[in-house]
Amino acid sequence: MVLSVIVAIPVFGLDSMMSIPTLNDLGNPGSVNLLKYFQVVQSIGLFIVPPMILGLLFLGSVKAYLFLNRSTTFSSFLLVILLVISASPFINFLGELNSQMHFPEWLSGIERWMQDSEDKADKLTEVFLNVNSLGGLLFNLFMIAVLPAIGEELLFRGVIQRIFTNMTKSHHWGIWISAILFSALHMQFFGFIPRMLLGVLFGYLLVWSGTMWLPMIAHFVNNGVAVNLWYFIHKNMISPEMENIGTTSDSYYWVILSLILIAVLMWLIKRENKENRLTLNDLQEY
Repeated sequence: MVLSVIVAIPVFGLDSMMSIPTLNDLGNPGSVNLLKYFQVVQSIGLFIVPPMILGLLFLGSVKAYLFLNRSTTFSSFLLVILLVISASPFINFLGELNSQMHFPEWLSGIERWMQDSEDKADKLTEVFLNVNSLGGLLFNLFMIAVLPAIGEELLFRGVIQRIFTNMTKSHHWGIWISAILFSALHMQFFGFIPRMLLGVLFGYLLVWSGTMWLPMIAHFVNNGVAVNLWYFIHKNMISPEMENIGTTSDSYYWVILSLILIAVLMWLIKRENKENRLTLNDLQEY
């Protein structure tokens, strides 16, 4: 962060760097650009660089430690893309249920704090997504889809899942614990469950395929679809109802179909890569 501030001074000016913008400054395009800059820096410095350093320290190879040296079939990539798209109605359904969460009265303070965190995150996300040009859309895809797909998967599936799998001697425990931490880090508790289950899907994709490329592609498609939907909906090029599939009573049949497709596609991916499945020995760090 210190280095990023030094690098940013010639671009944004010393005055801007001396007063980092807050949510109250989101009406200023310069403040938004500065926040986007720090978002990119955080994605690289917090999520991408540390796993690579650990790969060098533990195995002497970034690619081997993070399972970037293993390939898979082209059909597996297509199945993963179809999986993420097919999972959207079910994920939306879970998100709608999660958003209706309420705590007992004696936990009302925690609920207000969680709701406040959610509102702030939603406001910042909306400002980031609010672009009017193709260049703005491409930058958002880089910031919101490409960098998180690489960094969050390297950290949570490549490092944290490995740690807890080794600790518990179970792939399942490693996947679920890392997925819980993955969702918790986002500090958006009214979307905790769907984000956690996405983390679970990404975790099993790594174990069943033996390569980091599948969860990274899945993460990219998930985030990229959301970025594109927001852009084209607000350009009035597609219907806003596309975002609500699975959340309304007249679209619940999509939820059932989505759940069936998730099960079938995960089974196909597992079968397609049965020779490459990770074992506990593959996760040893020394």
